[in-house]
Order: sequence, then structure tokens, then C-alpha cells
Amino acid sequence: MPETINIGPLQLRFLYSKDDTAGSIDMFEMTVQPNARMPIPHYHESWDETVYGLTGTTTWRVDGKDIEVGPGETVFIKRGIVHGFTNRTAEPTTCLCVLSPGVLGPQYFKDMAGLLAAGTPDPAKMKETMLRYGLIPAPPS
Repeated sequence: MPETINIGPLQLRFLYSKDDTAGSIDMFEMTVQPNARMPIPHYHESWDETVYGLTGTTTWRVDGKDIEVGPGETVFIKRGIVHGFTNRTAEPTTCLCVLSPGVLGPQYFKDMAGLLAAGTPDPAKMKETMLRYGLIPAPPS
């Protein structure tokens, strides 16, 4: 049964996790509210990420280049490549995200949601949580 996790202006609906697929993939639908963004550009060394646009248009910054992903469009993010995203539109957008292999699972997002729900998040705790799950914050450019 799909699990929904709310993280501030993001909503993730996990369809498959590493636990469901014996580590093959993590798959979730992500809804991004207007003007929302991934607060910390990052990369991961242990998995690749594929994003497929469902509704609206998100802008993905991948390796220093902006890529608009609308319905039916995709972006592939190879492990080790710095990336982040934003919704620059006035409407919510939705995309399907597939992580391969599945090594992250929903717990990372639950932990981050807990940090954000506690009020003003502590940047050190957010960084520690990211690193613990294999997301490496990118140095400011």
C-alpha cells in the first residue's frame, strides 16, 4: 500500500521502496507546491535518479544546467552529479522519481519531515541526516 510523506511544500507518495523490491528500486510520486524548491543541492554516490514529469513543470538544476521537466518528459541524474529542483510556476507539479538501485527508502524523508516539523530546522542536523542516508550536500557555488 502506498505511503504518503509530507515534507513542508513537498508531498511524496511512495509506491515501491527498497524493502518491497529487494533493493532494486525506490519509486515515489512527488508533488511540489508553487515556488517550492529543494533547499540543498546535493548528490548521491550510491544510486542514479530518473524523474518523469506527470503534471506541471519542475525545473531541475543538474550539473549546473537548468532542465525543465513537463508531462511526459524525463531527466536522468547519474550518481555523483549535483542536482536540485524548483517549481517556478503558480500551480503544483507532480513527477515520478525512480532511484536505482533502491537504497534510500522512505525513512530518510520521514526523518527530514520530523526535523522540519520541529520549527526552524537546525542546518547541522539536516546535514547529518542527509549524510547518514547517502545524500552529500554540495558546497555553495
